[in-house]
Amino acid sequence: MIDNLLERYELSLERIKELREDRSLEERYGKYFNKTASFLCEMVDTYEYVKSGQLKRASLEELKEHNRKLYADVRPEAYETSYANPAYAVKEFGEEYGQLLSFLYAELRSLIVFTYEQDMFEMVIRMELFLEMYYAFYSAYEEKKEPVYEELRQIVYWFISDYSEPEAEKRLRQQLCPEEDFALRIIMDSDLEDLRYLYYFGEYVTDSELETARHLNHMPDSEIKLMADTYTEGYRIGFEVCGKDITKKKSVNIRYSLGFERMIREAVRNFEKIGMRSVIHRAGVSVFQGKGVNKIGYYGTSANKQYDYDHKDDQALYLDKQYVNRRLEVLKEAYEALKEEAGLLGGPAVVEIFGESPFAPETKKEALRLSEKQQKLSVELMAATGELQNEYIKGEERSFTIISFPVPPIGDKYEEIFDEIVKINTLDYKLYRDIQQVIIDTLDRARYVTIKGMGENKTDLKINLHELKDPEKETNFENCVADVNIPVGEVFTSPRLTGTEGVLHVSRVFLGELEYKNLEIVFKDGMIADYGCTNFDTEEENKKYIKENVMFHHDTLPVGEFAIGTNTVAYVAALKYGIGDKLPILIAEKMGPHFAVGDTCYSHEEDMITYNPDGKAIIARENEVSALRRTDSKKAYFNCHTDITIPYDELGELSAVTGDGEVIPVILNGRFVLPGCEELNRPLVN
Repeated sequence: MIDNLLERYELSLERIKELREDRSLEERYGKYFNKTASFLCEMVDTYEYVKSGQLKRASLEELKEHNRKLYADVRPEAYETSYANPAYAVKEFGEEYGQLLSFLYAELRSLIVFTYEQDMFEMVIRMELFLEMYYAFYSAYEEKKEPVYEELRQIVYWFISDYSEPEAEKRLRQQLCPEEDFALRIIMDSDLEDLRYLYYFGEYVTDSELETARHLNHMPDSEIKLMADTYTEGYRIGFEVCGKDITKKKSVNIRYSLGFERMIREAVRNFEKIGMRSVIHRAGVSVFQGKGVNKIGYYGTSANKQYDYDHKDDQALYLDKQYVNRRLEVLKEAYEALKEEAGLLGGPAVVEIFGESPFAPETKKEALRLSEKQQKLSVELMAATGELQNEYIKGEERSFTIISFPVPPIGDKYEEIFDEIVKINTLDYKLYRDIQQVIIDTLDRARYVTIKGMGENKTDLKINLHELKDPEKETNFENCVADVNIPVGEVFTSPRLTGTEGVLHVSRVFLGELEYKNLEIVFKDGMIADYGCTNFDTEEENKKYIKENVMFHHDTLPVGEFAIGTNTVAYVAALKYGIGDKLPILIAEKMGPHFAVGDTCYSHEEDMITYNPDGKAIIARENEVSALRRTDSKKAYFNCHTDITIPYDELGELSAVTGDGEVIPVILNGRFVLPGCEELNRPLVN
């Protein structure tokens, strides 16, 4: 098999080399295939560069230059005339050919990371795809006619279909098996003081990664240990507080951004002490791996987020019912082949970053977009994939943790901000636990909660709560301290949908790295009834933006969570450094009331009983939608959960309303007014 692969590689390479100077096609197509063939030859050179050991011998400056060259074609300064840009490709070749050839060009760029991983199989199948596409154009040109678009699209379709099986198992193996240790070995075996190691991953590396690594290298061991301990203890405690047996699990999935290797190395050792091996897989780079704007895995800085955004719907070329069935079939087979490994995975431990320049994408008419039918298929595929995952990686047995740190683009005071975030991530959880219990005791007296904005904020919401049958032993709200969601600071519940209604409005918010201006969502009986924003000139564009990136093509979503953030220390730090618009939702959700659209926080764990520190059982674990799991699980889950926070300075009132109509204010004009919560206001007035 290896000999066969090598033969395919050599035959493909021989022909591709010839195509660098080929003049057989019409000039505009000839330029495309000449340039793309040259890029593929560059990939082969990189493969040999890594294989020969030259990568490890190169100086830091040489590595920088090589890395910059690999990603040059999609960087902002070159993107306007890059075939990776669908707008440029459509201008050159027309809509259908342009979209398809831009897709091909983008898919071939995934070869960069495969050269570093020395994965000849991934290189060969894409080299062959390129040649098959070339010959389709060549044959048509020989007959003095344009190639038939549908025949070209079918080449892509069958490429995806034919390789779905090996790609599904390979990707799942990377996500489940500690033996897939490409990144782990770099982290554990490299001299982290020698920053050349950052270029061994094959990711795009900027000054941000280099400066982050330098900063961590200059931190004392005790600080690194504190960061890692907070992260790994949060993971361990997450199992403990939910009554889950962590000893059943033998692996943990670490996800992070390059530059944090010193902390990650310490975390790997911590996990080993509790009997867990680390699995560290790369974020998706190809259509087989689910590439997109949001990165799941390890990753470097995006060379161009607009490029990522332009290609997020590339599956529009091949997404149909037959593909959905094929995808689910091969994914089922992959899980079955790896069911033991799946059962041993404890869940993800995520290190998020923030501070990058805000990204407001341009929605290009030339980019591939899912049709209405394909949107429904995408939702169907997402739901079925989620169910399949939960069958093998059981929700009631797994946990997670998330922590977040700033990166250098946040500003000149990066190091100072970094130290402040470390303090926020390690606040005294006992103090917050006790104050939050006061809030919960009050909210448990309420039938519903009212939330109103102030100033230009139009929020006017009523959140209906579940009825407590035994208030002495039951509670609606979870007292969330620093375990799975670091830092400390929120109480949350899954509200009743019936009777939950009104308008949620935020003047500016960043969700999944995308900016939303005047985001407004209208709820009726807990479901989204209308929505809009002011990012674009037309209502249609704004609705599409929200439906694609907040609702993930669903026609509606429920309110899955209502929470009150109590971390006023984080809020004040955001104001002090002017970084409120750069904070991740992980911290932002602790800085005011927030609402999640999508699944509840207890998705697939509704029937488990968990308790607050005061011993009361948390009974608000489902809503009217997730209750459908008993009769039709496909209708019970949406496989998404997006938090939207109203900051304190836009919050006029948050009050609990009891069954007899008594109104108990918790927050008025951005300040906690509930007796026993005075300490939360201290950072706001100091």
